[in-house]
Amino acid sequence: MAAAGWTGDSSAEHVDIIVPSRGWARPRWDEVWRYRELLYFLTWRDVKVRYKQTVLGVAWAVLQPLAAMLIFAVFFGRLAGLDQHTGGTPYPLYVYAGLLPWTLFATAVTNSSGSVVASARLVTKVYFPRLVIPLSAVGAALVDFACATVVLVGLMIYYRAPVSLALLVAPLFVIGIAALATGVGAIFAALTVQYRDFRYVIPFGIQLWMYITPVIYPPDLVPVRWRWILFLNPAAGLIEGFRGALLGRPIDPRLTALSLAISVLLVLAGTAYFRRAERQFADVI
Repeated sequence: MAAAGWTGDSSAEHVDIIVPSRGWARPRWDEVWRYRELLYFLTWRDVKVRYKQTVLGVAWAVLQPLAAMLIFAVFFGRLAGLDQHTGGTPYPLYVYAGLLPWTLFATAVTNSSGSVVASARLVTKVYFPRLVIPLSAVGAALVDFACATVVLVGLMIYYRAPVSLALLVAPLFVIGIAALATGVGAIFAALTVQYRDFRYVIPFGIQLWMYITPVIYPPDLVPVRWRWILFLNPAAGLIEGFRGALLGRPIDPRLTALSLAISVLLVLAGTAYFRRAERQFADVI
């Protein structure tokens, strides 16, 4: 959106004229920053609504990856023998270190996809940068991630996992995962406004996406000559990088760079597509 100021009397109030953009346009991150307080309140609204009138409250954010870790530890760690391929890292710790960032990504994308439709009344009544809505869903997922990190710290202490300076770069991978979720979520949010059946397709697609991402299995199981195909999935490099930084495992810089490059492209493409589609939201929502 472009804005023009009032050019009359200097004592008059400032007036912004909202002009719709044409064609493809870059996201107005400066405008998002101006509405950062709205982003903050929408994020906390999403957190409160999700856990309102629940028995365990925010504990659900911890139980989801923890329950998945226990199931995978039994069926894939013990029965399938994947615990023999984690390089000496206890499989429960290994799989939880992958499930934690994956849950962040999956939750952020799933909630972002329906966020604009869920905020229909807000979209049709007042102007603000629409990108704030899916961003608030990502912010709420980051709150869940922070809560679930407590269990990861407990597991690292229990298994006496070694701590190295590589731990300092783990937050960078978290930022990368949140950024990737923003790009993918923005695309699905815009598509869900136009095609409401996307709300049913996305959870199924996210579930399939997990199995082509090295969350519960090490990428070493894939032959070296084909491993680059696995890392065309941007979530693969980010999650494996997070786990490597956290547990002191080796990180392949080339494959990680490939995933990061694709993530950046998806963020740029996703937010640009959202910006192009948002001018029709109020008409079709």
